[in-house]
This record gives sequence, C-alpha cells and structure tokens, in this order.
Amino acid sequence: MNEVPVTTPFSQKKPYLIAGPCSAESEEQLFEVANGLKNEGVHLIRAGVWKPRTRPGAFEGLGSLSLDWITSVRKAIGMPFAIEVAQPQHVDLALKAGIDVLWLGARTTVNPFLVQEIAESLQGTKVPVMVKNPVNPEVALWIGAVERVLKAGITELAAVHRGFSVFEPGRYRNAPLWQVAIEFRQRMPQIPLFADPSHMAGKRSMVPELAQRALDLDYDGLMIEVHPKPEAALSDAAQQLSLPAFAEMMSQLVVRQADIDNAEYHFRLQELREQIDRIDRELLHLLQQRMQVVEQIGDYKRENNVAVFQKERWAEILRSRPEWASLNSLSPSWVTALYTLIHEESIRKQTEIVNLSKSGLD
Repeated sequence: MNEVPVTTPFSQKKPYLIAGPCSAESEEQLFEVANGLKNEGVHLIRAGVWKPRTRPGAFEGLGSLSLDWITSVRKAIGMPFAIEVAQPQHVDLALKAGIDVLWLGARTTVNPFLVQEIAESLQGTKVPVMVKNPVNPEVALWIGAVERVLKAGITELAAVHRGFSVFEPGRYRNAPLWQVAIEFRQRMPQIPLFADPSHMAGKRSMVPELAQRALDLDYDGLMIEVHPKPEAALSDAAQQLSLPAFAEMMSQLVVRQADIDNAEYHFRLQELREQIDRIDRELLHLLQQRMQVVEQIGDYKRENNVAVFQKERWAEILRSRPEWASLNSLSPSWVTALYTLIHEESIRKQTEIVNLSKSGLD
C-alpha cells in the first residue's frame, strides 16, 4: 500500500477540526473513523493511547500496541494523529512512533511538576503540542503549563478548553465557564484556542450546541470525540458522536466572521457601542450610590454592635432580584450571579467599617 503524505498540523484555516475516538480500541476502528473523518474536512485525528482514569479498573487504553495501529492507519490514509501524553516516557514512545501532535490533559496540566518534566522531555523536538485547561478553573495554572512548554522550545502550540470540575451538580459533565477561557485568550492572544465540547457536555446530545457556542465566541477550532459505534465504546461512550452524527453537526454549524469590511456596519456598531458606554456610566454611578448606602448601613451596624451578614436579608435579595429580572426580560440566573458579586463587595465594605475601631482608625 502506498503511503499518503501527511500535512503539517495547525496550518489550515480556522476552524481547525480535530476529531476521533476517545480511545484507540483496534486498528479497524481507527481506520474506519479516520477514513470517515477525512471526508468531513477534519485536519487532525485524536485517539487515546494512555487514558488516565478517575478510578482503578476502568479502561486505561492499550498503550504501545495502539501506537502501532496509529502508525499503520496514518500511513494508509495520510491523516496526522494526536495523542495525550501524561509522563515523559509517553513522549519518548510517541515521538518514536512518529505521532504528529501531543496534548497534555487536564489532570496533567493541574500539576506544575509533571508539566515541567514533560516540557523537559520535549526540548529539542519540533512536535506541536496542545495544552488542555486544568481540572479546576484557575487560569494561572493553564497559562503556567503553556509557558513551560513554550520555554522548552515548542513554537507550534495550542490551548484546548474542555471545561472545569465544579462542586455544584449542573447540566454539564465539566462546566464550560467560558469567562475563564476568555481570560486565558486575553492574556495569551498569540495561542490558538480550541474547544472540546465533548468533555464539556458529557452527553452527545449537547455537543452541537456547545460547539456552536465556541464558534460564536471566535474559537480557532474544535476537538470532538467520534466513534464508529459510540454505544459500544470502551471509554466515554455517552459523549462520543457517530460518524453520521458528526457529519450532520458539521453541516449545521455556522462559522462566524471575526469582522467584516463594511463601513456602514462599523458606523452603526460604533453608535450602539456608544449607547452601551453611556448606560455603563449610569450603571457605575448607581453602583456608587448603592455602595454609599452600604457604608451607611455598615456605620449603623457598628454603632449598634450588629453582625455584618444578615441571612434573612440575603435570602430576600436572592428571592426578589431574580423575580425582578424576569419582569424585565433578564435571565434570573445571571442576575443572581450579579447580585452575588455585589453582595460580596457589600460584605467586604461593611466588614471594613465595623472593624475600624480594632485597627486604631476610629
């Protein structure tokens, strides 16, 4: 069989598409999914070789055996492959097998010592690397992992937003917390940012909506888990798409332009933004007035030796503000989050005031 040339990763126009099974389970599985995805415009095939699992006994991948399958399928189809590496030994084996792209998973990114060891094993190579966000929503950890890989001399680098573990049960397997990824992009704008809606969702039915949300936020690409027979997958069966489902999703996704060269559009947009600026100034003035009242309340509590936090009052705010939000066609959950921040600042301000005498400033 003739070998098909493999293109350089990260060189295609956005959105850059990465797709493939959670785990490499057989050579036949890899060939079927890679061949199907190649016809859907996918740029890079993902496949798990070593799978760090939460609990022992779960399927942890087939290791080096999978590398042989990937090498065979890669040569036959001409598609580049990406795998996760979780320790320096994985890097060595992957490079010897000719793997095109490596990625650091969330459980790795959270450990700076381990990231440093892997980064050192990458020195002197030119292999492209993707860094997933850490398990917990801490942008500094994510940036630190990227910086360690950059310092190892890796110049072709991307970040992958796969969502975060949070204490509260919610709709998603890993809460997207889009604002964390937006902060990462603001602080490291030179790094391409991909979304992994499969790990955010945890359910295949929610993958398309999250993929569209990422494209609406101008992400540079997507990483999607796809399996020939998702219901029979050895890992993460619930979140993997079938080949037909992936094709249907791609046909329906809308790719937005970052900007357009249209003078009328920019003129009208500027008018609307000026309206927002005026409203924001009014909002800030109202917040200033609110905080002045908060300070008066702090003074009154201090004079009467009353505790800062009043649970009945906070319960009333949590009840009434979402109701007011609904009456004004606003999202109750968003308004709850907003007032939580306002309440935290109010508590901070009142705490300062009631403790003035203790600091000797009274």
